Amino acid sequence: MMTNRFPLPFVLALALGSAPHAQAPDRSGPPALGPVPTLDVPPIARRELSNGLPVWIVEMHEVPVVAASLVVLSGSAADPAGKEGVGSLTAEMLDEGAGTRDALAIADAIDYLGASLRTANTFDASSVRLEVPVARLAEALPIVADVALRPSFPPQELERIRQEWLTSFLQARDDPAAIAATAFPRLVYGPTHRYGTLATGTPGSIRSLTVDDLTRFHATHYRPDHAALVIVGDVTVDAVLPLAEQAFGGWGAPAGPKPDAIVPAAPQLTAREVFLVDKPDAAQSQIRIGRIGVPRSTPDYPAITVLNTILGGSFTSRLNQNLREEHGYTYGAGSAFTMRRAAGPFTAAAGVQTDKTAEALQEFFNELEAIRLPVPDAELAKARNYVALGFPAEFEATGDVLRQLEERIVYDLPDDYFSSYIPKILAVTAADVERAASVHVQPNQMAVVVVGDARTVEGPIRALNLGPLHLVPLSEVMGEE
Repeated sequence: MMTNRFPLPFVLALALGSAPHAQAPDRSGPPALGPVPTLDVPPIARRELSNGLPVWIVEMHEVPVVAASLVVLSGSAADPAGKEGVGSLTAEMLDEGAGTRDALAIADAIDYLGASLRTANTFDASSVRLEVPVARLAEALPIVADVALRPSFPPQELERIRQEWLTSFLQARDDPAAIAATAFPRLVYGPTHRYGTLATGTPGSIRSLTVDDLTRFHATHYRPDHAALVIVGDVTVDAVLPLAEQAFGGWGAPAGPKPDAIVPAAPQLTAREVFLVDKPDAAQSQIRIGRIGVPRSTPDYPAITVLNTILGGSFTSRLNQNLREEHGYTYGAGSAFTMRRAAGPFTAAAGVQTDKTAEALQEFFNELEAIRLPVPDAELAKARNYVALGFPAEFEATGDVLRQLEERIVYDLPDDYFSSYIPKILAVTAADVERAASVHVQPNQMAVVVVGDARTVEGPIRALNLGPLHLVPLSEVMGEE
């Protein structure tokens, strides 16, 4: 769900992710896999500290280590207008000075304990994560509490990180993949919606942020009635709860209501439009195709998971097999539904040979149309088993279980989510996939974003007649003033 630190634009991962086929192509594939084992879900002990902070504890005694996370239920979606990036920058600055320690003293203390400490941020949450030998947990938890609850936001460290981020924004202008990752949400959601701008904000917003902005965001959103503590590892509930109380029990909630986590809905695309961002002499064209997708709370989650596995969510997916294996246009193509509290984007993506840009676009839309047709039984079974067999691996280590619990907390997933996940995936039918595709994959209502050499690709793209083609200045899609 979360990364150790929200990646800056130049290292953003790609969101892998016009005539339709007259009939569905042969997608029979290899035979279905054998029976899928059930998941042995570790029990979760739920407690509450004296200040009301929820604590989730999972005992895993195989290795003498502990993973812990303080999860705050606000992320970059809570950024005020004009302050885009403040939530991400606040999380980035937490361990740059806290309590009585500066950044170096925090790092030295954590290293001395043989531990690791990371801050994290997404659109929906912020967190401080710890991994530590169980023998040092009592010494490490107070450091986590200092970092999460008592950051000092040193001005000199803010200026250093600000310059690093501004440099990365500048570097992103030379990276077609980073341009596409920035341009696509901006063109789908619009520049005024929070999802239309990266979690790290824009160069202009980052330049404007002050220590007071970070302090205000922290005071508003980092509060015990808007957070949870997760502890996984070689502990017992009776032993670890007093340590949590000592570190976090004195954390008081400020006056006033909890922050509102609701993200306004964005208007869905109603027609297909093509946006071309000129990157002269680019070695490849970066393609992003998609629209507004679904929130994490969608009841279609199992069907969409299987649908996307078939379309572009695995190496043997249709998009990758078509564009990479059959045609050799790309090193990799795929698709993804990015699910947040509000509807995140659906994206199909690839970096393709410049001289094959139009042909690649045609194949993308061939597959986007074909996924709306009935899926062969063997291909469906293969996708279901691929997802189901992979799920138990997400509970192997303490850090894996920690991230799964974070997701349950952030998205308020039901108590039976883990135990029911595999049965729900295996119960997805061809009709479920076809219905989900008909609703959530609308090839005629998508934004088509291409970053590449306009002199070479504009004519062939226009010849496809996908929709109106707009030449978009680089400065516009990068959110520059």
